[in-house]
Amino acid sequence: MDTGADPAVIYGPMMASAQRTDPPRGPFVAVDFETADSGRDSACAVGLVRVEEDAVVERVVRLIRPPRRRFEFTYIHGLRWTDVAHEPTFGEVWPELAPVLKNVRFLVAHNAGFDRSVLRACCARHRLVPPSLPFECTVKWARKTWGIYPTNLPAVCRHLELALRHHDAGSDAEACARIMLAARRARPSSGGA
Repeated sequence: MDTGADPAVIYGPMMASAQRTDPPRGPFVAVDFETADSGRDSACAVGLVRVEEDAVVERVVRLIRPPRRRFEFTYIHGLRWTDVAHEPTFGEVWPELAPVLKNVRFLVAHNAGFDRSVLRACCARHRLVPPSLPFECTVKWARKTWGIYPTNLPAVCRHLELALRHHDAGSDAEACARIMLAARRARPSSGGA
């Protein structure tokens, strides 16, 4: 979910790519969460897009039953309690999804601090160990690579001519993956990781 907030404020110095000049190489998974309410543990949808050798090789989208019936953000993503009431909880879904992350080097999200905090909060609520993978932020890479401002997901996708159904977890994750791939093409590696 692209909250529009500056990732440097949310994510601070823990951002994996803070000093990197070239996008990282290797396999990765782009992730996007939609939340039901302002609690970071309220994931109601997740999209994962796995990239290997600069090609999308897997896409997974799941609805999730959040811990509360309160849906504050229906006006953003269109999801309601009735859409997810019979879906599994994050604690039931994540063990099925975690294999998508096997052998990847990092995770990618647009406004990565948000998605990272949702993943950690949901894992904590369900007593699961969160993945120890670093996050890369496509807000940062879009600014660094193309100087795009504002850098919300629709603006970046318009600039790169990428399809987007904003706040659809699968579409947002796919867009993040495509932004990272475009940044790799625009900023060829100078031999770094």
